[in-house]
Amino acid sequence: MRRFRPFGLAGDFSEEMLAAKIQGPVYIDDTTLRDGEQTAGVVFANEEKINIAKMLARLGVHQIEVGIPAMGGDEKKAIREIVDLELPTSILAWNRAVISDIQHSLDCGVNAVAVSISASDIHIKHKLMQDRQWVLDSVRRAVEFAKSHNLYVSVNAEDASRADADFLLEFALAAKEVGADRLRYCDTVGILDPFETYQRVKVLVEETGLPIEMHTHNDFGMAVANAIAGLKAGATYVNTTVNGLGERAGNASLEELVMALRYCEGINLGFCTSFFRELSEYVALASGRPLPAWKPVVGSNLFVYESEGRASGAARDPGTYEIFLPGEVGLLRRFNVGKYSGPSVVHQKLREYGYHPSEKEVGELVPTLRSKSIALKRSLFDKEVVEEYIALRGRKGK
Repeated sequence: MRRFRPFGLAGDFSEEMLAAKIQGPVYIDDTTLRDGEQTAGVVFANEEKINIAKMLARLGVHQIEVGIPAMGGDEKKAIREIVDLELPTSILAWNRAVISDIQHSLDCGVNAVAVSISASDIHIKHKLMQDRQWVLDSVRRAVEFAKSHNLYVSVNAEDASRADADFLLEFALAAKEVGADRLRYCDTVGILDPFETYQRVKVLVEETGLPIEMHTHNDFGMAVANAIAGLKAGATYVNTTVNGLGERAGNASLEELVMALRYCEGINLGFCTSFFRELSEYVALASGRPLPAWKPVVGSNLFVYESEGRASGAARDPGTYEIFLPGEVGLLRRFNVGKYSGPSVVHQKLREYGYHPSEKEVGELVPTLRSKSIALKRSLFDKEVVEEYIALRGRKGK
């Protein structure tokens, strides 16, 4: 068997990665309903799972990982109901590399399965308490059974980023030999950076010829960057979750990845992105995980201007500070009045309420509003700005 090139000894990949272009196609397999719900403390009601599946399909995702049928009960019931909706997307269920798990998936009527098992020695020894051969045998049995029932099969190499390079290659080729359709490369504990990700995935693509799916965790804040690096290396699938929901620090964020692909890499997936904010708000509510105002792409502060320099630029030409228009992700542009606000912001805010103050009036009003913002330790409500303006006019007898 041809040996893997040792990681770290294959030369400097940094320049190659920076020059690399995503060749495509790119497919999104969203796992909000499986890995997202595995977030500690998060449980979706069945109705919520069904609604999220509908929303993901409306958005345009290519595949939805709906859950774990082997859990039985409500989980299996919700998966069957989602399958029965006949959504315009592939429905995939997660399984251990166990035939009985796959039988549960068949019971639900899904058209695709993930067959998941650990690939790293630390997991094989301490989680599975088995050896490498047992892992390979389990993969072969599970994939053969799934393929005999005409299922699309993704083989998930759990903890691939800490697996021995040669064994990971053997793992991938064993899956391929029995008919696996793709390999999910799991950075389970989020330890990779984009350069290392590119190098490792490029080798896997070249050595196996299997379609590769990126499953990246965000422990060091690099899940989306690592997913893009994997795509540049030749991967064609990405596992995402809405809002980056997931265990520990979460997974690659669906909305961040899609917009980064479009505006950083020139890859337009054709998704209905104006639906992003609505989807993010719904998942935030259903998961009990509030959406931060500073959240990339869908956060409420993304198109809010308060400081004078930025606000004046955005008022004249939004392109001075906006890569994409707010409506593209379901947001609105707003102007707030606060400590750093100046004449442009105050003019803009008062015009929103039908007032047309003179430059002299605005010049007198700005210091007052700044002082009030400092005293209250926040931006001012629109009503407070208008009241101060009316009070100023009253003092002048207007």
